[in-house]
Amino acid sequence: MSVKITDLCINCDACIDECPATAIVSADDSPLQSGEYTYVKPEKCIECVDSTVPKCADVCPTEGAIVWDMPYTPEHNEYYMSGHEKGIYNIREHKKNGILSPENQPRPFRESISLSQREAYEAIQI
Repeated sequence: MSVKITDLCINCDACIDECPATAIVSADDSPLQSGEYTYVKPEKCIECVDSTVPKCADVCPTEGAIVWDMPYTPEHNEYYMSGHEKGIYNIREHKKNGILSPENQPRPFRESISLSQREAYEAIQI
């Protein structure tokens, strides 16, 4: 994933239509048990690496609602799998290929965002 929507989200759903990877779903469609706000599917997010900023953050009216998360890469497989087990993430499972973990299906990410910014869930600046 690499971006995450926090509890500051007001559920306006402006980000859903902007996501080129269709990685964002409304709170009503969230796969999480406690899905109270808009959710980013980590196995689909591409951080809009071809844009200046992630498109979801560009349209979000709430400052700080969209933050950086760890890159969805094999190095962070344990982070995401642990989060999946704890219910923080709900990573999709493919019938043939199994769980679409970072190890099985890494995603592109912005190398210019440091791990310390990601660990701190720093808000995306526009």
